[in-house]
Amino acid sequence: MPEFHAHTPNLARMYDYMLGGTDNYAIDREAIDRLAALIPQAVPLARANRAFLQRAVRYLVDAGIRQFLDLGSGLPTQGNVHEVAPTAKVVYVDRDPVVATHARALLEEAGRAVFVQADLLDPDEVLAQAARFLDMNEPVGVLLVSILHFLPDVHDPGKMVTRLREAVAPGSHLVLTHATSRGRFAEGAAALYRPASAGAGTDRTPGEIRAFFGDFELVEPGLVHAPDWRPDRPRLVSEPSLPSYLLVGVGQKRS
Repeated sequence: MPEFHAHTPNLARMYDYMLGGTDNYAIDREAIDRLAALIPQAVPLARANRAFLQRAVRYLVDAGIRQFLDLGSGLPTQGNVHEVAPTAKVVYVDRDPVVATHARALLEEAGRAVFVQADLLDPDEVLAQAARFLDMNEPVGVLLVSILHFLPDVHDPGKMVTRLREAVAPGSHLVLTHATSRGRFAEGAAALYRPASAGAGTDRTPGEIRAFFGDFELVEPGLVHAPDWRPDRPRLVSEPSLPSYLLVGVGQKRS
């Protein structure tokens, strides 16, 4: 059985550390501290990404969504979907066997949440596994949060997302976040915390990111910078702005 090795940084544990979690090792904290020294916005952007996920999940719950499919989820810690929507069914999916081992242990007492080890580049397998826990004839919240920019065009992630959009029932939603800058943050982040198996990261234009939604209708305010999607409170005048490296959006399947 795979174990979490204390001497090798792991993307999921590093992200946990950026979010203020405790499921990480010194090697993970060292890697993130190096990243933060190079790119001070890295940790605030990770937290803005998680905050958007939480707002989006609350929005979907208010819209009547009672089941979620979180693809490329990493560790289900630190205010993740099953904690934001405790009465919903949640299927977390990640291909990393190390993540799978630890995630299943974390979810043992979560009730309605389960973890499935599968590769999101095989959407038919993902959907088959998800159908064991979710009613695919009812609306689903599909989450692709900070994962698509790790999939270069050679893997045709658009085809995968299209298959997911086609498979879910009307009323389903797609929640997506994606890097959009070729600047220093993207380069440093890719170098320091991209999983070795993910290949080269791919920054896409807003138009390319919008295309992942296909014919899904974007929920207001559309495709925007992460902190600008239905913020919980107005931004204070003195509050520093984050760079627009991360675009986010929520789309709904009407028919």
